[in-house]
Amino acid sequence: MSSAAPQGHNWTQSQPAADENSEDPVDQMILRTGCMASHQAVQECMAEHQDWRKCQAQVKAFRECMSQYQKHRLEELQRRQKQVPTDG
Repeated sequence: MSSAAPQGHNWTQSQPAADENSEDPVDQMILRTGCMASHQAVQECMAEHQDWRKCQAQVKAFRECMSQYQKHRLEELQRRQKQVPTDG
């Protein structure tokens, strides 16, 4: 038996090597919402404090940005549905 303590998860070993030209799909999705700055503020706060409770202002700003995006997206989808003639 080995006397070495078991290691925790090492996510970097299980992930494929990142291509410098490819972006994270989550980052791409957030970028399309227009909320990337808010998202980065949350990430920076978490990196600095290591405690989400200390980042509530940033989390709130990101949540509000995403809510605004979703609201505008829903309004756009509803507007487009009204423009499409229905057969009947």
